[in-house]
Amino acid sequence: ALKQDGTVWAWGYNSNGQLGDGTTTSRNTPVQVQGLTGVTALAMNGEHSLALKQDGTVWAWGNNYSGQLGDGTTTDRHTPVRVQGLTGVTALAAGDIHTLALKQDGTVWAWGDNRVGQLGDGTTMERHTPMQVLGLSL
Repeated sequence: ALKQDGTVWAWGYNSNGQLGDGTTTSRNTPVQVQGLTGVTALAMNGEHSLALKQDGTVWAWGNNYSGQLGDGTTTDRHTPVRVQGLTGVTALAAGDIHTLALKQDGTVWAWGDNRVGQLGDGTTMERHTPMQVLGLSL
């Protein structure tokens, strides 16, 4: 949940750190996601979570099996990490094991799992950092 003060709160299942509280302990009551302020939007699925900050940066935490957190690794993160090389973001979407971002300039960026070509790069190779979806501008 995103509060009006720009902080993020989460609860429920937490096997991959998707609550962002530094643990893998499931919670029955809301806990604050550590280290995040100035958040304007959230995107999440059952296992990874994303936050867009006022400065246009993206932060991610939780399951990182296919690099969907965009930090250049496949290591699960129990607290938010900054998505590498991505600024000027205006919107986010969390797929099952991949992530999409729309930048101010209208370009679309994707990273994570790509087994069925969901990153739009013409391959089936997973990406651990954002890459521009060529030929698509909104």
